[in-house]
Amino acid sequence: MRPKLNILSEELVEQIIAEGFELLMDPGVRVHNQEALALLADAGAKVDMETQIAYIPEPIVRQALETRASEFYVYDLDGKPVVHYGGDSVQFDPGSAAITILDSETQEQRQPQTEDFVKFVKLVEMIPQLDAQSTAMICTDVPEEIGDLYRLYLALNYMRKPIITGAFRKDTWWDMKDMLVAMVGSEEALAEKPIAVFDVCPSPPLLWSDLTCQNMIDCAHYGIPSELVSMPLAGATAPVTLAAAVVQHTAECLSGVTICQLAQEGAPIVWGGSPAAFDMREGTTPMGAVGTWMIDCAYTQVGKALGMPTHAYLGMSDAKIVDAQCGLESSGGTLMAALAGVNMVSGAGMMDFESCQSYEKLVIDAEIIGMAKRLIAGIEAREDPIALTLMRELGHRADYLSQPHTLKWFSQEMYIPSGVIDRGSLDGWKRKGAKTAWGRAQDRVQTLLAAYEPSPISDALRAELRNIATKAAQRFGMDELPPLPRD
Repeated sequence: MRPKLNILSEELVEQIIAEGFELLMDPGVRVHNQEALALLADAGAKVDMETQIAYIPEPIVRQALETRASEFYVYDLDGKPVVHYGGDSVQFDPGSAAITILDSETQEQRQPQTEDFVKFVKLVEMIPQLDAQSTAMICTDVPEEIGDLYRLYLALNYMRKPIITGAFRKDTWWDMKDMLVAMVGSEEALAEKPIAVFDVCPSPPLLWSDLTCQNMIDCAHYGIPSELVSMPLAGATAPVTLAAAVVQHTAECLSGVTICQLAQEGAPIVWGGSPAAFDMREGTTPMGAVGTWMIDCAYTQVGKALGMPTHAYLGMSDAKIVDAQCGLESSGGTLMAALAGVNMVSGAGMMDFESCQSYEKLVIDAEIIGMAKRLIAGIEAREDPIALTLMRELGHRADYLSQPHTLKWFSQEMYIPSGVIDRGSLDGWKRKGAKTAWGRAQDRVQTLLAAYEPSPISDALRAELRNIATKAAQRFGMDELPPLPRD
């Protein structure tokens, strides 16, 4: 039996979905994209071109839910399906788009540069608990206008795992698409075996910007998966009650699914988000708050009820350093996400309200993820009878350590953490230098980076990627990109 978390009653799920449909008609959805408005109008929605508000009838949305993919795979660079979006599959990737990195020496936040991001990609490659890469931070040593595609360019040079990414502009999306096509050989191959997923974020409440709507439509046209990241802020940009915030999330995601499917029936799209329960004392958006976890798990349940693949930003902390609060918040969100069956959980390594990434937090989070994956694997009856034969054989002898049964099942039954987690005696801990979790995480980072093996992509492919990225940089005044760090 797999342990699972359902946070809403079936009746409440049905009511949330029903109210989400009603919001699409009144007050409707504001859409600042002409192509999307035309698609909606052609499908039978009432569109006010002056206010750019679309009033979307339920049958149009229901039809979109019929044509969307209920599941799909994302592939690694070897063409293997390693990430499954659908059902109760649970996978993890680091959080995306951090604007700072926590310096390993000073424990102070600073702006990340090329070398920092490359180090991060290598680290993610070597962490077995992480299933996918992400464009985790924005490098400041290139023009801001190419910050999105430059992250992807760097990652493609060093990764093997699939990647969760996103575009900040309409024009740079095309450069990113061209790099992905270069990696797999053709647009058809990319659609057949996608190696990337693009985040697309509606703006709360009930609004689609021209940029993110166009990114979603372009993804749909090329069969590239897009991941809805609806962000209701309970008490600020959404109603303060958690259920009402989920209603808003539902309406925003339903509108996204509809526009996506009108652009291309069957295009893969994910029901996801990054909401928060607004902290009115500080005016902040806490990702480590229990209310935030509850909204995420609730909308995941709604998405599953609609047969949608799911995503959530969970497993993060609002702490500014890697401390006890950091561990408390990250573990709570990670465990709840796993129990809720979120298909892709983004957030490992992130802190300070989704704005900062940390190598050390990333390797600590990996241990939390490992424990969470073991938890949802559940308890099995490994043999039949479960215990009678063995216990009758040993009687009252406490000698299980030497039994073949123990050797056979130990590694499958127990999650064995890395040295990041101290399980030694007090004397043993002292003999190893009495290091804190931070110190052990620093050691783990160095061990993993030392074991990294260079990506097998060809020099010709590296040159093609660099040519695409360089041409984009030149449009914004940068003649040459920073040199790539050596493997």
